[in-house]
Amino acid sequence: MVTLGLATIPLCGYGQPADNERPNLLVVMADQFRGDALGFLEREGVFTPNLDRFSKSAVVLDEAISSYPVSSPARAMFLTGMYPHNNGVITNCESNSAPRNVELKQEAVCWSDVLKAEGYATAYIGKWHLDKPLKPYVDCANNKGKIAWNEWCPPARRHGFDYWVAYGTYDFHLRPLYWNTEASREEFYYVDQWGPEYEADLAIRFIDSVSTSKQPFAMMVSMNPPHTPYHLVPERYKRLYADINRDSLAANTPELKGLTKAKIEEHKKDIANYYACISGVDDQFGRIVAALESRGLRENTVVVFVSDHGDLVSLHEGRLPNIEYRNKNIFYEESMRIPFMISYPAKLKPRVDSELLISIEDFYPSVLSLMGLRERIPASVQSRDLSAQIMGSAEEGPSFQLYMRYMNIRGGNPRTGMRGVRTARYTYAVATVDGVPTEEFLYDRETDPHQLHNIAYSRKAKQTVKELRGIMEQRLREIGDPCAGIAF
Repeated sequence: MVTLGLATIPLCGYGQPADNERPNLLVVMADQFRGDALGFLEREGVFTPNLDRFSKSAVVLDEAISSYPVSSPARAMFLTGMYPHNNGVITNCESNSAPRNVELKQEAVCWSDVLKAEGYATAYIGKWHLDKPLKPYVDCANNKGKIAWNEWCPPARRHGFDYWVAYGTYDFHLRPLYWNTEASREEFYYVDQWGPEYEADLAIRFIDSVSTSKQPFAMMVSMNPPHTPYHLVPERYKRLYADINRDSLAANTPELKGLTKAKIEEHKKDIANYYACISGVDDQFGRIVAALESRGLRENTVVVFVSDHGDLVSLHEGRLPNIEYRNKNIFYEESMRIPFMISYPAKLKPRVDSELLISIEDFYPSVLSLMGLRERIPASVQSRDLSAQIMGSAEEGPSFQLYMRYMNIRGGNPRTGMRGVRTARYTYAVATVDGVPTEEFLYDRETDPHQLHNIAYSRKAKQTVKELRGIMEQRLREIGDPCAGIAF
């Protein structure tokens, strides 16, 4: 292993002729940042002054979700606009799923591949988590237990991103690990700095390197926090929540109702640090946006803040005795709903949109269309172009969002898992084994906003279940999902 300093950012001069009319793209993705944890929404007691300020210049998509709310599948859908059975990422990329070749397909055409081909200077900074760990495993802490997680991404698998300072997945946020652009698998290095802060430093340096060029740029900054461990966050952010009344907060959280005392205590222990991580991400996001503004790039840059999925922080855990889940990968709102904000001063009028049922995979066609590249969207993209609705068109948006989860990955069947749909009012899901239903779930979020009561087997809900099954089945057939044709 070689210890390296800050990677050198090259001045970019490759690609097609410069066109200073083409917009830049900046994507900042946080991990496990749930949709209600934004100060300006006034739903949770969290401090996000920079995101609050950003929201005033953005389209805030308040009903956005992660269709498969766990890291690798969500990220693969975000990058490819394809569903797991087509992009190769049917569950998290780790050593247990590696025998089934679970990783992002090299031949998939990501939006970054499209922008690279269009002459953009491209950069990826932070968490990637789309490669299967290979033996001998990389010698790092995340690969020491029963499961190996972290892996180097070779240049041929970087999907058009030229500047690269990243890692697979590594959860030691106060001393993170990275590979830079030229590094070999053995040449990773550690940084004695909180991950998001270091990544913001690199992002600002990249912006500096392209700010005087007429070449457009596309950069994705992928911050691991507020992913666990929540306590690995600088003290300055913890101090913001030093006076939080955990007992009062827990007592007024319906989603803790009926849980074990241990789970309630775990939530009380973790929630302040979870919020501290969010405030830290907010701080670093603000630094990056300020860099765009000070270099005169803000007006012509599409800026997106998003998360791969949410986080229960122990809420609802144990409520479903037949389903295994931990903080995510389940149909509860805190797991599925995500922040999704898009700012493009040259084209978008700021507003909060509380109706558009957009999903994480819809990013690809929607944002490329906003950037004037609709004709460059490949036929492989299966998700929905919602650019017209984002721009404020009265055109009706989709009536549902898909929910999915694969299970028993190592030796199991792709028809074993969960599928469902989320509408403006209902959340419906069905668990299957080899395509045969084992349990159904239905929540009426209008009358039961905290999802405490499964009414799937209620006689009054019989017609609703039938209708939602039909919507789900039609969509599964459209995308060629292995679970299409569930034998109800």
